[in-house]
Amino acid sequence: MTKVYIDENMPHQLAEALNILQQPLNFKEPLQIEVLSIKKVFGQGAKDEEWIPLVGKEGGIIITQDYNIQTTRHQRDLCEEHGLGMLYIKPPSKNGLSYWEMAEFIVTRWEEIKKIISKNKPPFAFRSTIKSKKFDKID
Repeated sequence: MTKVYIDENMPHQLAEALNILQQPLNFKEPLQIEVLSIKKVFGQGAKDEEWIPLVGKEGGIIITQDYNIQTTRHQRDLCEEHGLGMLYIKPPSKNGLSYWEMAEFIVTRWEEIKKIISKNKPPFAFRSTIKSKKFDKID
């Protein structure tokens, strides 16, 4: 079972909803996914340096709006060291996406997200903007 975590900069309800939507597919598809919330599993305000090694140990994937993880060298190195798969959503402004923009974005791209997860062995990093049609690999 692949664990996909929704970062705490996104509503935990989104993780719960995606998990419910994914459950019937887990009986039909080879890639089985459990969607979890960083906030619910590790607590509000958990430091990236605390959860990254734990999620990486599980072979987990994170969906986040926090591109600073990729641009902050020690956090990027931590993700690579612990084999974390990262999917970044770049919001159009510093205020981030609204709840419904996030929900629409992820649901619309869920099939692509599953393909990325199934075809790429962590560590990996992909990024998409709200206007992009797809995720682009980050080298």
